[in-house]
Amino acid sequence: MIDAPVNFTEGAVSEIKRLINNDPAAHDKWLRVGVKGGGCSGMTYILNFDDRQPADMLFDMDGFSFIMDPSHEMYLFGMEVHFEGGLNSRGFTFTNPNASKTCGCGTSFSV
Repeated sequence: MIDAPVNFTEGAVSEIKRLINNDPAAHDKWLRVGVKGGGCSGMTYILNFDDRQPADMLFDMDGFSFIMDPSHEMYLFGMEVHFEGGLNSRGFTFTNPNASKTCGCGTSFSV
């Protein structure tokens, strides 16, 4: 098994498991981690449930699995996914050592 290029904090793992358990549609999908062009800094993170494509890499992580397009690994290697559950900020956040610039909302970056 290949080591996962992305790490998830305990809070992120708990929230992902909660989403999988509470959304019947997620049972037939995989958690996709990736990037796409866009956002104020050039690239935006992808974190959603999706169908697995033939080229996708599969990783097991703390009781769930996620998929990633191999071409995205160079942008995400060493990234950590967090989940903030507070009243002022709620949602997934990303700490990416490959990002040379990150926008204020934390969902887009440039390399």
